[in-house]
Amino acid sequence: MKKIVLVALCAAVALPAQVKDRPLPQIVKKDGRYALFVDGAPYLMLGAQAHNSSGWPAMLPKVWPAMEALHVNTLEIPVYWEQLEPRQGQFDYTVVDALLAGARQHDLRLVLLWFGTWKNGSQHYMPEWMKLAPERYPHMVDKNGRAVDSPSPYAAASLEADKKAFTAFMRHLKEADPQRTVIMVQVENEPGTWGSVRDYSPVAQKLFESPVPADVVSVMRASPGNWQEAFGPEAEVCFHAWSVAKYVGQVAAAGKAVYPLPMYANAALRDPLKPGAPGSYESGGPTDNVIPIWKVAAPALDVVAPDIYQNDPAAYLKVLELYHRDDNPLFVPETSSGPGNTRFFFSALGLQAIGYSPFGMDYTTTRNTPESLAPTALNYRLIGPMARDVARLNFEGKLQAVAEEKGKVTQNLAFGAWNAVVSYGAARNNRAAGNPEPIGRVLVAQLKNNQFLVTGLHCRVDFRPADTDKHRQFLRVEEGAYENGAFQFLRIWNGDETDWGLNFGAEPLVLRVSVATY
Repeated sequence: MKKIVLVALCAAVALPAQVKDRPLPQIVKKDGRYALFVDGAPYLMLGAQAHNSSGWPAMLPKVWPAMEALHVNTLEIPVYWEQLEPRQGQFDYTVVDALLAGARQHDLRLVLLWFGTWKNGSQHYMPEWMKLAPERYPHMVDKNGRAVDSPSPYAAASLEADKKAFTAFMRHLKEADPQRTVIMVQVENEPGTWGSVRDYSPVAQKLFESPVPADVVSVMRASPGNWQEAFGPEAEVCFHAWSVAKYVGQVAAAGKAVYPLPMYANAALRDPLKPGAPGSYESGGPTDNVIPIWKVAAPALDVVAPDIYQNDPAAYLKVLELYHRDDNPLFVPETSSGPGNTRFFFSALGLQAIGYSPFGMDYTTTRNTPESLAPTALNYRLIGPMARDVARLNFEGKLQAVAEEKGKVTQNLAFGAWNAVVSYGAARNNRAAGNPEPIGRVLVAQLKNNQFLVTGLHCRVDFRPADTDKHRQFLRVEEGAYENGAFQFLRIWNGDETDWGLNFGAEPLVLRVSVATY
């Protein structure tokens, strides 16, 4: 009996030690490509974001079932400054602990969203004791000297309060989450300002008339001088971006100093095809025209990420391109979940996205039903079982993925000696006509020189040798399913299943394809 008790005690001691040895999540760059490493290996975030007020414990019973229906591996959900610090210097971690416990129970990872100084350009999540003291925690001032519904990025007291609260939050995460349930943290939410391009307070005006910092001049390839001299019509936008980024960067750096999880800031976008004049979009955040400013002003942030609500497919794809940069991994932390946009999850994968997360996907609203969540769930049902392989192959540069574009009925994916030819709405005679609505999507990864992993929806895939004097033959087409991260063979396709290419319909299907020439 004593021996059994001793073994049990040793096991109880060993388990926390093993948990604490789990590596920190981190963003890794290699050969120009990025990956989010979780538990020491590339991880693809199949995410969903809850509604803004769904992070409260009483609401969570309507969150977890939706995540299960969606087949996500990661939930994005807010943490509220007004709840965390209801009285100055007194911190309440009950909401954070409820999120950690629930995520572990449902085998999910978390991305926690710090609703601090900024939420969609405003200061609405500041604690009451700050809202009631605007002379100490001031709003911005517009051109006419009137207060704006947006916090001043020059308010030293606000910055110090946010740093202290965020640091307390991150310190608690470090102590309460040795399992690494939380893999990433968003710092603020869509920081910036609506209704005024910048702050016009005396302290702001003095800085605006001062020389632009040398690092900003360098990355923006501007001429030295004050902000107006350096940037002309874009001066106020660039100045406000620098001001907001400096503030957010200091908050991020304070939190990282105690617990260095990956951190990002998200952007309310301007139209990438028709940007509009300054003031027509939220000013100050990491919009595409000021990403370099954010990079130098807030180096503690690992990612600046777009919240994509564009309904124009060309604009959506352009946003993905703009935020897929050599100095920035592509991550889509918020996007609309409409059926017309779900295919762009594959477009994001084709640009090595580390994660993707539609917004407002819980059951706290009657608008969401299992049927309305089904388009996103279909993507995740397909990719989820092989998500680790997809993340690894993408990081290794062996994966390509695309989504159907209206009027573009075929696409070609080049893999050295082989081309994967994708067609949409193809009939038996191979004449592609496109789907009635552009819903096709495909993923192809090269496993070996002549072997490929192929999956998709509403499309056909065939292979052609790059050497046009040669012909393709299928050596072996295996249908399978991923279980515990490994491809499990089910059957061989041949005859009618391969004579006209490999057809993918409305249900998840995964093939491992070996090809040769003659």
